[in-house]
Amino acid sequence: MLETEYYWMEKALILAQKALPNDVPVGALILNENGELLAEAYNQREHKQTLSAHAEILALDKACQQINNWRLNNCILYVTLEPCLMCTGAIIQSRLQKVIFGASENKIGSSFELSKAGISVIGGLLEEKCSALLKEFFINQRL
Repeated sequence: MLETEYYWMEKALILAQKALPNDVPVGALILNENGELLAEAYNQREHKQTLSAHAEILALDKACQQINNWRLNNCILYVTLEPCLMCTGAIIQSRLQKVIFGASENKIGSSFELSKAGISVIGGLLEEKCSALLKEFFINQRL
C-alpha cells in the first residue's frame, strides 16, 4: 500500500510544479474507492484571480463533476501541502474518507480538524520533497 501512496504523491508533486512560477506550488489529486484517478489540480489563484482556486478545491469540484455527486464517500485526497482551513471545510463537506498530505502547514494547517470530523489523515508523505518545492518558491518570491 505504501508504494501506491508514494506513487500518487509523486504525481501530486508534478502537478504542483505546474503552478510555478506565479502561484504557490501545491498539487492535489483524488482517487475513488477502486484507486482510480477521478481528478487532479494545482493552485491557480493568480491565474484565475480568485481566492478559492486552491488545488484541493479545484480537485474536489472536478471529482464531484466526474461522478455527478457532491459526496465523495470512500475517496482519497493526495495533496502536497496540509490543507488550509478553507480547504478543510470543503473536504469535510465532501465527506472524503482520507487525506494524505506531504508538507505540514504550521501556520494554518488543520489536519486536527479533519481527524475530529472522522476523516483519516496521513501527513508527512514525501515531506522533504514537498517542503523543498515550497521553500524554493518563497525564496524566489523574495528575490
